[in-house]
Amino acid sequence: MTINITMAVLLAGLYSVGFYLLMQRSLVRVILGIVILGHGANLFLQGAGGPPGVPPFAGLAAPEVMVDPLPQAMALTAIVITFALTTFLLALAFRSFVLLGHDEVQDDVEDRRVGTTAERNDLVQEAAP
Repeated sequence: MTINITMAVLLAGLYSVGFYLLMQRSLVRVILGIVILGHGANLFLQGAGGPPGVPPFAGLAAPEVMVDPLPQAMALTAIVITFALTTFLLALAFRSFVLLGHDEVQDDVEDRRVGTTAERNDLVQEAAP
């Protein structure tokens, strides 16, 4: 099986953009990042399925030319899961927008306090002889 370089570059681009958007502070961008990652996963599954072939019906074709139906079934399942996750996240983002008036993710004050305490402890341990 040969690797399609166009598909590999497209998958790298989709995953890069998806992870970049996932790291943003806006909930809408996070949702778009998850959707793009879902599309990248679907394309990956289709690419992993190999080249096109004949339908996998026993007795109609030789087993060597049949296509594996498992990646197609997994891609359909991934589409349904991505759609369900997207609708759930859109509902959460809408509820957050209604309550707060914006879709920016706020800093967690407790997390920042724990991080600052950990940095201070590291500086004290480095300074100690």
